[in-house]
Amino acid sequence: MRLTRLTATHLQAVEALERAVFSNPWSAKALELLCTERAFGFVVMQEDKAAAYGGMLTVLDEGQITNIATHPHHRRRGYAAMVLQALLGEARERGIAFVTLEVRASNAPAIALYQKFGFEAVGTRKRFYTNPTEDALVMQCTLTHL
Repeated sequence: MRLTRLTATHLQAVEALERAVFSNPWSAKALELLCTERAFGFVVMQEDKAAAYGGMLTVLDEGQITNIATHPHHRRRGYAAMVLQALLGEARERGIAFVTLEVRASNAPAIALYQKFGFEAVGTRKRFYTNPTEDALVMQCTLTHL
């Protein structure tokens, strides 16, 4: 197992992970966005497969976590925490002041993880998710004191 910065060489493996985890997965083409100057990601690789990954888009001093996913066979090993820690560390290095994300309101394990890293609920997006339809909890973490 190794945590590494997400690059174009990982996109097929991350796309397979997306398909295994999400009802509306991102394509490899969409995931290319995370390999640009205004975005970044990290991936936990096990041999040639992605066990976990996460990405963040940035605009000025704001960060938006796109997804954090762990393959069902690799859950409860701390991989999502490793990815989140790497994302927040990179965000701090880039001078990001705060980071937001959306999470399914029913996803208690993810919400607990985000709270552990300092995220707080700041709002709700009604019917944000489909397959199944569900509200999103909007969470935010402040990285710098203004």
